Amino acid sequence: MRVAIAHYWLLNMRGGEKVVEALCRLLPDADIFTLFYDSAAVSGTIRSHQVKASFLNPGRRFHRALLGLMPMALESFDLRGYDLVISSESGPAKGVVTRAETKHICYCHTPMRYLWHMYPEYRNEWSPLWQRLAMAPITNYMRMWDYASAARVDEFVANSENVRRRIWKVYRRESKVIYPPVPVEWFAWKPPDGYFLAVGELVPYKRLDYAVRWFSRRGLPLRIAGDGPEYRRLRGMAGANVQFCGRVSDAELRELYARCRALIMPGEEDFGITAVEAVASGKPVIGLGRGGVLESVPPEGAFFYQQPNEEELEAAVRKFDAAEEAVPADRLRASAARFSENEFARAMGEMIAAIQIH
Repeated sequence: MRVAIAHYWLLNMRGGEKVVEALCRLLPDADIFTLFYDSAAVSGTIRSHQVKASFLNPGRRFHRALLGLMPMALESFDLRGYDLVISSESGPAKGVVTRAETKHICYCHTPMRYLWHMYPEYRNEWSPLWQRLAMAPITNYMRMWDYASAARVDEFVANSENVRRRIWKVYRRESKVIYPPVPVEWFAWKPPDGYFLAVGELVPYKRLDYAVRWFSRRGLPLRIAGDGPEYRRLRGMAGANVQFCGRVSDAELRELYARCRALIMPGEEDFGITAVEAVASGKPVIGLGRGGVLESVPPEGAFFYQQPNEEELEAAVRKFDAAEEAVPADRLRASAARFSENEFARAMGEMIAAIQIH
């Protein structure tokens, strides 16, 4: 059968793009459809497939500002020649239009944060006032379109139990959980070099701000791997002990994990691939005890707190300090095996093989 993969945008290699990469290996003849595409920013595996970008692609530098046009762009794709469409969703992707006979599986990383469960946070970050007023009708329209487009999906797959609950809350649709692929065998434990590590896009919902303030005040070494729109603000509040590593290669990232004392996760994650990468490196996680990390980090490696503030982060770090020598690195690494790419490929392969094409 002919297969198409629909992904919201291919402008970097974060968790969602790693899922697309794994789907490309599972489905080597699949074509890819995406709103925005930068071939230099993605892996060779993705580039080896035929990629069709939407008519919005020339404006990819300002892609977030084009939210209101994304439904029209997705619906413009011609998918008549495909028997199966797999959409990869956390921005709009499932809204593609297919033939009645085409099966549509949506692998959902989360319903769009800026429309649903994190809408108040995003709304309050829009400034000046005219921007908030302008975005209100757009997001209202997008919510109605997003809910309606869920009816175009035959089967939902959630990347975690956390997201499965969100899918039911937002779309009133049942879903099957298949954890995203993590190359756990690539990671290794090494004696720590004394620093803590944070990994991810520098965006507001990651809540790195209060972690940077606390580490700066305490003088403890913190390294941050990643880049994004929050860089300038975070750098302005950081002390000399906080090192911004920028975007790093896979090899550099593995070394950062291997040598850190623990991973810091101050925000709520849908699933949290970085937590799995830390656990696969035998390193514990100090983080906000909400969302996907509750599923991915075993109790012996979890130092969680309940409110995103400096006081609770400090208490969790103190608890970690007292228990650090007893953290069982080998058991942590073994627990990560259930998130391997082989497990992802097996579960998705079984689901695809069971599809009846008419």
